[in-house]
Amino acid sequence: GDWALYTDSPLRAFENELGVQAPLGFWDPIGYTADGNVENFKRRRQTELKHGRISMLATMGYITPELTGKFPGYLSPSMGLKFADIPNGLAAVSKVPAIGWAQIIGYMSFCEISADQSPGTPGADGDFGFKVLTASDPAAKTRKLNAELANGRLAMMAIMGMFFQDGLTGSAYGDWALYTDSPLRAFQN
Repeated sequence: GDWALYTDSPLRAFENELGVQAPLGFWDPIGYTADGNVENFKRRRQTELKHGRISMLATMGYITPELTGKFPGYLSPSMGLKFADIPNGLAAVSKVPAIGWAQIIGYMSFCEISADQSPGTPGADGDFGFKVLTASDPAAKTRKLNAELANGRLAMMAIMGMFFQDGLTGSAYGDWALYTDSPLRAFQN
């Protein structure tokens, strides 16, 4: 049927929210919002925004050492471990010392608890006082926030793809020559 005629859908409650963009419009293929619960929608949007931001950072963190090189000096002077000794990609997980992982988890925990993210607060909407995505013009601000959601969605897919290709090829940048067991190689000639 014609979607324009179905005005009683609970999905209509969310079609004017940030992140609803052409060409799909409001897209919920699994039906998470079928009940029309605004509180659940806002919690999921907060989670999407957080995961998108983390994925954007992770994607850049995956790519940057390949393009620009690594920091000079030591990651752990007491262990004699240089930044240059840490491989890129998933191989780095086993090389970072336990105290390094403790610092990473400690910082993540600080970020989680340092701002009130309860419903109705600016933190619940992803506003932590870092005003890069702001504008005096409401239309420009909406455009920037929509772009952040779209880029976060793309980054979530990108980092998963990077993990997958790293797992297959053993290389952070996915060197196809290293993946010799691919069934696709049968069609190479």
